[in-house]
Amino acid sequence: MTQPFGIRLAQAMDHHGPLCLGIDPHQHLLNDWGLNDDPQGLATFSKTVVEAATETTGVAALKPQVALYERFGSAGFAVLEETLQLAHQAGIVTIADAKRGDIGSTMQGYAQAWLAEGSALAADAVTLSPYLGYESLRPAIDLALAHQRGIFVLALTSNPEGASVQHLGSKGDSVAKRIVDACARDNATTDGLGSVGLVVGATVTNQVKALNIDLAGANAPILAPGYGSQGAQAETMRQGFADAWPNVLVNSSRGILRHGPQIADLKLAIREARKDLNVK
Repeated sequence: MTQPFGIRLAQAMDHHGPLCLGIDPHQHLLNDWGLNDDPQGLATFSKTVVEAATETTGVAALKPQVALYERFGSAGFAVLEETLQLAHQAGIVTIADAKRGDIGSTMQGYAQAWLAEGSALAADAVTLSPYLGYESLRPAIDLALAHQRGIFVLALTSNPEGASVQHLGSKGDSVAKRIVDACARDNATTDGLGSVGLVVGATVTNQVKALNIDLAGANAPILAPGYGSQGAQAETMRQGFADAWPNVLVNSSRGILRHGPQIADLKLAIREARKDLNVK
């Protein structure tokens, strides 16, 4: 990879639009597709999703949910490795939704697993949790930037418990704002879109202004889960993200995956999502 992650992602979004397709192999989805809830079903499911994305102009990135592979142990990780490789061969940006976070050598170990050259699990980017302190992520940030990869840091999430931590702080200086500001500093010297991204729930954009957060100023790709089946609508997202909207990567998982297992049906669902997001 010769270009920084942020630049490559921006190019993919310019070409395909802002849609990120989550690969979420829940048991009920596997069963709805007529597949067993086992590693073989997991592999068939994952391969089908990658094939649908490969054959469709409309998916800027794929985001496998690591936990739903991890539940099968080493066999699940083997399927995840294969899935990441298939996406890489197809030239599709990948984001491993692992939400890792730790300190010191342990954080370095996570970074090497998900971001180092030669790792079977290496994705183009990985999601990270900063709630041991933003600087605890430094080993992953540094490794990602050194290898032209990226990270997405949890900043403002839609789960009800999130506010009890993320909204804390004096007026205008919440924990979430501090995370966004730290991300902005890491992207400050970047030409084009930065490689240190944020995760901001699509259903809580009303809190961005309330918490005095400057998303556009962070120069960060913004991964926005919650579109479609989780309740966020395209128009309210555009309004909520405001000036930061061009940087938003809109994730849809179940809203598209429920139309499987036929690739033609998945492609149609992807096209409908693009149309809803006003992508020509």
